[in-house]
Amino acid sequence: MQKIKPCLWFDDQAQEAAEFYVSVFGGDSRIVDVTRNSEASPGETGSVLTVEFVLAGQEYLGLNGGPHFHFSEAVSLSVDCADQEEVDRLWAKFTEEGEESMCGWLKDKYGLSWQIVPRALPELLGGPDRARADRVMKALMGMRKLDVQALRNA
Repeated sequence: MQKIKPCLWFDDQAQEAAEFYVSVFGGDSRIVDVTRNSEASPGETGSVLTVEFVLAGQEYLGLNGGPHFHFSEAVSLSVDCADQEEVDRLWAKFTEEGEESMCGWLKDKYGLSWQIVPRALPELLGGPDRARADRVMKALMGMRKLDVQALRNA
């Protein structure tokens, strides 16, 4: 069992969101458990209270807590993408009903913020060549979806 598990607060879409995320990531992703409200719970008896799920080996808890709280950009999930193909695939899935932002950030259809980051980015921003890092950062700041080749060319 994972010691720390992020809990994502939804109005009433926790199961729908978990199923969507599992379909996007595939592989080592699955719904683990669904807990339903009882008569003693604050929600409607039998409705979904929580959904435990795994995305790419990472455990999460989705909570149907009602409309009291909403996601913000202050917390995002950063995805390490092996290559441009993975960046493109995830970007397309999440922005289909979501919203693009800058520098590889987006919001999915549930309002959750994601960073879709190519694995090459830390290498391009790091290292002793600060002039290259500055060029890469300048290029990155002008992008929505990150373009690995354009970052390498910078």
